[in-house]
Amino acid sequence: MMGVRLVDVDDRALDAMVEAKAGRTISVCIPCRDEAATVGPLVSTIRRELQEAVPFIDELIVIDDRSTDDTAMVAAGSGATVVDINDIHERHGVGHGKGNVLWCSLVASKGDFVVWIDGDITSFEPSWVVRLAAPMLQDESIALVKSLSHRPTRLGGGGRTTELVARPLMSLYYPELTGLHQPLAGEYAGRRTVLEQLPFVQGWGVEIAMLIDIARQYGPEGIAQIDLGTREHRHRSLHALSVQAAEVMATMLGRVPSGSLLAEADPALQRADGSMVPLNLSERPPLAWLRT
Repeated sequence: MMGVRLVDVDDRALDAMVEAKAGRTISVCIPCRDEAATVGPLVSTIRRELQEAVPFIDELIVIDDRSTDDTAMVAAGSGATVVDINDIHERHGVGHGKGNVLWCSLVASKGDFVVWIDGDITSFEPSWVVRLAAPMLQDESIALVKSLSHRPTRLGGGGRTTELVARPLMSLYYPELTGLHQPLAGEYAGRRTVLEQLPFVQGWGVEIAMLIDIARQYGPEGIAQIDLGTREHRHRSLHALSVQAAEVMATMLGRVPSGSLLAEADPALQRADGSMVPLNLSERPPLAWLRT
């Protein structure tokens, strides 16, 4: 069986990439909660370099997930179409978590390809969007493109949840995915025709669930990864990462073919002080189901 593919593209040939779209459209979606400090330069750079200078992307959307700061105002002022997540919730019910925001951005956008960029990135380069979308423009067999990047140790490094939770479990249960350097990376792109057929785990397990589900339906060779260079973003404490790790672990085990150990329990992370944090394993339905 083929594994996940490491691909490369010449992002300098941007005009060729625009031509390769062949009438197809690209949406960039940025999920945000309280990202007023970083979202402005991110949006303005994408708009200037990939919409105004060269018509590579067709839609630039910021999903505002109940921010308490000026995220929505800053994003709109920088040129993004801002969608309040509550507007999606009014039509489809209230959800919570990172996966819920991604699902809502899929509802709000229209592009044939969706590129997701985290809103707290401070080292963004326009070439990231091109490099994430290009493999799918050039190869119809690629369903999803994940990023890999290099995170400076002076800023705390990164990948702790991947190396301590995701990778050990992938090695045991999903070895076909172990070629992915950063399976939980927040920068990736997918085909709408594929994404709309998938359930979206609402919590932190969304990325690993997406990989497992796509690999089952299209084979691991339907997933590609591409190097984006250096990535700098907000660093999370171990305390904050423990819930993320627990949700990723529970999501992965819940998809193990032999069945889930969580079927008869309400999974939660129990901290050393005795407090319990429920794990968000709820799913949004495939968007295609709502359109039939």
